[in-house]
Amino acid sequence: MGVVHVTAPVRSYETVLRRLVDDHFASRLADRDATLWGRAAEEESAKRLAWVDLAKTSRPLLPRIAAARDDLRAAGLDHVVLCGMGGSSLAPEVICATAGVELTVLDSSDPAMVRAAVADRLATSVVVVASKSGGTVETDSQRRTFEQAYEDAGLAAKDHLVIVTDPGSPLDEYATAAGYRVFRADPQVGGRYSALSAFGLVPCGLAGVPLASLLEQAAGVHDEYLTDSVENVALRLGVLLGVAADNDVDKLVLVDHTGTGIGDWIEQLVAESTGKHDRGILPVVTTPDALGAITPDCLVVAIGTDQVPTAPSGYAAAVDLPLGAQMLLWEVATTVAGEIIDINPFDQPDVESAKKAARGLLGGDVQLPSPSATDDGIELFGTTATTLEDAIAELFGSVDEPLGYLALHVYLDRWTHADLAEVRAPLSERLGRPVTFGWGPRFLHSTGQYHKGGTPTGSFLQVTGTPAPDLEVPGRDFTFGQFITAQAVGDGNVLADRGRPVLRVHLTDVEAGLARLRQVLA
Repeated sequence: MGVVHVTAPVRSYETVLRRLVDDHFASRLADRDATLWGRAAEEESAKRLAWVDLAKTSRPLLPRIAAARDDLRAAGLDHVVLCGMGGSSLAPEVICATAGVELTVLDSSDPAMVRAAVADRLATSVVVVASKSGGTVETDSQRRTFEQAYEDAGLAAKDHLVIVTDPGSPLDEYATAAGYRVFRADPQVGGRYSALSAFGLVPCGLAGVPLASLLEQAAGVHDEYLTDSVENVALRLGVLLGVAADNDVDKLVLVDHTGTGIGDWIEQLVAESTGKHDRGILPVVTTPDALGAITPDCLVVAIGTDQVPTAPSGYAAAVDLPLGAQMLLWEVATTVAGEIIDINPFDQPDVESAKKAARGLLGGDVQLPSPSATDDGIELFGTTATTLEDAIAELFGSVDEPLGYLALHVYLDRWTHADLAEVRAPLSERLGRPVTFGWGPRFLHSTGQYHKGGTPTGSFLQVTGTPAPDLEVPGRDFTFGQFITAQAVGDGNVLADRGRPVLRVHLTDVEAGLARLRQVLA
């Protein structure tokens, strides 16, 4: 079925592993025991554990998805667009990439990305709008835009839009009244654990992914991963993550040999689940040819190979499994790590803080700040420096040894500027510290929780830009450009309020500004 190898340098690894086996952690997880993570977590975990059985309980969805796909394709609709954030988009993205199936994932409020998605094969598109809460502002804004586009084109939105949400959500009520196809997900599954639920399966099935084999891969390891045994590789991986973090090895370097983006899915699962109460595990997504600095506080996991990588810390693993099995592996392992570092892996207490700050900016309750300096069309915020070079140097000087890291948050069009992510590895080597890269606002629904609630050792570089042109959000009193700026500023304000060093670089001319920024970061 696959290979998982784990190595750890400390005796406590085997001690903790044996404790979890003796405490029947895996079998209690199979029984959906909400007490596994302590009394404070019990209320939340009691309504978030249905994911353990999704390989079985999601099977009745498959005929309905197949029927919908056949109907839509018979109507000439063969291009699938997914509007969703966090767990609603990252799992479908990697599932389709693994299967070699096209899926356009719109998980941004960048006006250029929204405009490009709407302009691409509108008449032959199926637009899947996915939101667990039914109130995600990015997804709601995207839905409004597609609906307006279909109306302008003289087409019926209900013939093109498919909704995935929890039963009884505002989106469910709206879509049902409007006559849309609605797939209601299991409300007892949290967003980042929803890969094998309707959120992961509906867009992928409509796009043409063979879903039965994906569920079979997970079902094939289900009993093994939920058995109390020291040979249980899901337990072993989870203990590795937790024990490493307890020994200040709290950077999880994910070396993706698959080229499918699986690292991005693992990143949101681990970071959002563990990063709270000033502790946690920070994933650093890499590829074999762009590792960056591997420091003594790094646990290294190679994905898609059976060769265990070298790590100065001695903590390392190799995972080579089919995708469905790997998804269940990481879900179980993440909950195990949560027990060890004493956090609730199912809540996200710090995600709402950035949303609230953004809403305040959009509503006029809080004013957008003025730049502290402007350097040739590049506006600087959160620094005493007057040039881009000095501001960057000042921020880099805040990255502490031995546990600090730098996070790049880029609120731009991730399709047009995808190669900007390539600055991460050389920048990490330059600083000699781990560096992460996140596209905003996408990361706010994943690693954003860790940045604000996790180990307080990060320094943050935000990059925003003036949209040219901007794009109205139908039925709203703000534009996409205003929204994405508010999201960046709001998150930056929350980070700064918590004592994190934050520099925002705003590019009034995006192309010229990026060229300059690349030179400074090189």
